[in-house]
Amino acid sequence: MISVQEAFKKFRSRLELAPKEQKDASRRQKEIRSVIDKAFAVDHDFLTGSYARSTKTKPLKDVDIFCVLADKERHYRKKPPSELLSAFEKVLAEKYGEENVSQQRRSVTVSFGVKAVDDETDGQVMSFDVIPAFVKDDHYEIPDTETSSGWTETNPRVHAEKAVAAQEDFAGEWKGLVRMMKKWNNQQGKTIKPSFLIEVMALKVLNPPFGGDYRREMQAFFATLADRIHEDWSDPAGLGPPVSDLMDQKKRDVAKAALLKAERQAAEAILLERQGNVGGSLKAWRALFGPLFPLS
Repeated sequence: MISVQEAFKKFRSRLELAPKEQKDASRRQKEIRSVIDKAFAVDHDFLTGSYARSTKTKPLKDVDIFCVLADKERHYRKKPPSELLSAFEKVLAEKYGEENVSQQRRSVTVSFGVKAVDDETDGQVMSFDVIPAFVKDDHYEIPDTETSSGWTETNPRVHAEKAVAAQEDFAGEWKGLVRMMKKWNNQQGKTIKPSFLIEVMALKVLNPPFGGDYRREMQAFFATLADRIHEDWSDPAGLGPPVSDLMDQKKRDVAKAALLKAERQAAEAILLERQGNVGGSLKAWRALFGPLFPLS
């Protein structure tokens, strides 16, 4: 039987995006770019978010693509942000169908009708979040329908640099632990929103060096997030609104309760293993993380 530590290593590997998934993401990016190009003057585009930072977990959905508009389109900057998002939504709906396109706070989501089976999609991307953007100084600004100004400044490069530094400081294990926590969050119906908040908190609460024991690291991760979920967490780039602004008091209370329950479940799984019940321990960890956590 596989050991629990080996199961965690296998789980970490399963959460990493395979070449087939990366190829499909690249294909979809080019396809979306061609659609947007027909209606807007695009200066450049790039994949960003957790996909670009290698902290995206499976199934692969909501991959972020920044479509940076040229100066010709700056007239949208003087209008309500919903007008630009609606314009993107209309163009994308003509290609993918109205039922597959929806407007979000800062983006337009395009779903491709891909279904996940046991968290796997056979290498296909489930959806993209298409984000209109304008260059501002050395960063970008994007529409944001939930802020008073209507626009949010952001710098994906800074987010990526901080993730790289954390990965190096944590012996190459930081991103893996973040993906595991995001997978747990998905299993809970995304109790913590947005999932980027987990990443931002992890920059502070996952303190190096890596202890080498995934079980203890995850147990401590659950406990520390529960202890600090009520804090406000600012944008690591120091530009946009707090990353935690979607979490009101009630949502934070719910998230804390779920995290504390997970910490207790982790402790029970560790105890089962110590008692010699490795199979029971593996099942307990799978109950936390879902079908991608191996039993053998």
